[in-house]
Amino acid sequence: MSALPVVDAPVDEPSLRINPALTASWLEAFLCDELVERRGIGRAIIGLSGGIDSALVAYLCARALGPENVYAIRLPYKSSSPSSLSDAQRIIDALGIHGETIEITDAVDGYLKHAPEADARRKGNVMARMRMLVLFDQSARRNALPVGTGNKTERLMGYFTWHADDTPPVNPIGDLFKTQVWALARYLGVPAEVVDKPPSADLEADQTDESDLGITYANADRILNLILLGYRDDAIVARGHDPDEVRLVRRRVDGTHWKRHLPTTALVSSTAINEFYLRPVDY
Repeated sequence: MSALPVVDAPVDEPSLRINPALTASWLEAFLCDELVERRGIGRAIIGLSGGIDSALVAYLCARALGPENVYAIRLPYKSSSPSSLSDAQRIIDALGIHGETIEITDAVDGYLKHAPEADARRKGNVMARMRMLVLFDQSARRNALPVGTGNKTERLMGYFTWHADDTPPVNPIGDLFKTQVWALARYLGVPAEVVDKPPSADLEADQTDESDLGITYANADRILNLILLGYRDDAIVARGHDPDEVRLVRRRVDGTHWKRHLPTTALVSSTAINEFYLRPVDY
């Protein structure tokens, strides 16, 4: 048996580049198929935060369904940045979609007064879940389907609230890394003020996603791309990535696997839903 060849330098990394025109066309077709064809619902409802992810989803929904069929709900808490509201309004005005603002402060504080010991993380989770409660109720009011806005990077890193951000039944950008979201948003003409501002969950002043994660989205995406393609950590480091960042990303992916699954069902029969009972479309 001949020895494996010795490679002095690592091969080029798999590209994260997308064809924005083709990607936009495909995601618009996806939205039409999932909402109109499969569910018979021609309206979409989006929690519009003023950030790039929800802005991109608003643009895709407006193109796929028509702006008259898209409802953008701004859901501020008392600590939300005023710029988030104005950036969300910028998107509403640019697209001509429906816009509404529903304050969640009273609802959140009504619960938190019974939990005075709650730290920032718990408070943030309460806000996220309250926002999703409102979106689903508004979807019933308007006969519209909630559309998700979580990107692939956040989902893989577990940077979302379980049963909140990732709850909507349809998500057009869930397979786009954050850097790909930026590329597609620029192609579709999302305002530069939204595209270029530092991503933030807007839970407290001066908070940013990248400071929370401990890594830039650009570096995280390159590492995640290699992990998903089966590269070992040492092979990723050999491509010039910082070992600490590789360990950080790997730990977050492995430690948040449970957040990307439906609840685990205890099996007492051979027909457990989602374990054995699957229609062909579910595979």
